[in-house]
Amino acid sequence: MGLLAEFKQFAMRGNVVDLAVGVVIGAAFGKIVSSLVEQVIMPPIGLLVGGVDFSAWKITLQAASVDAAGKAIPAVEMGIGAFLNTIIQFAIVAFAIFMVVKAMNRMVKKEEPAPAPAAPPADIVLLTEIRDLLKQR
Repeated sequence: MGLLAEFKQFAMRGNVVDLAVGVVIGAAFGKIVSSLVEQVIMPPIGLLVGGVDFSAWKITLQAASVDAAGKAIPAVEMGIGAFLNTIIQFAIVAFAIFMVVKAMNRMVKKEEPAPAPAAPPADIVLLTEIRDLLKQR
């Protein structure tokens, strides 16, 4: 089997196509969640805590400067606000995935255990005992 035919067989499997669709939808969902956090959730939170814009919240470790040769040295900063936005995005995505899995588990039909076989009638039990006694002789 040629490499191209083998790749075609691999790519056309149901699981691979399902995975590709899931990745594309997941990427789009990630963009929606990013927009939700940055443009809808964080502005009111920033307003509640005194007008702080969390996306611009940074801790400066070293201020920007100019060296002896006149070359600009950029500031060294930790983007705490961007990190906070990412944590909130993760929490929203994790909660959404939890809800989807919970709904899927609810939709999956629970397999009921097979009922125990009914006890044989008394006359069959008596005949079985007689047979076993006759075999012992």
